Amino acid sequence: MQLKLLTQTTLTAVLLFAGVSISAAEITQGVMLSNSCAACHGTDGKSPGAIPSIHGKSAQFISQALTEFRASTRSSTVMGRHAKGYTDEEIKLIAEHFASQK
Repeated sequence: MQLKLLTQTTLTAVLLFAGVSISAAEITQGVMLSNSCAACHGTDGKSPGAIPSIHGKSAQFISQALTEFRASTRSSTVMGRHAKGYTDEEIKLIAEHFASQK
């Protein structure tokens, strides 16, 4: 009886952890980094207001814009401060994420 309960408990735990790892695999680093953009640019890059939409923009456009904001060669009110916190790799991941939102 105890062996059957132990087997059922182990099987349940394995199935639960398998489900968690599959769900976690869907959340990429690019998705996580892009979450900070959602407050202004919308969850899918479609801005709900006066902030420019980034939905449908190419990865090259977004990457270049973020790089220019970070270097202070592109005028901004807030984006320069945000972009300074990202590495080249993180900018690439953010740009690729939004470019894939078509």
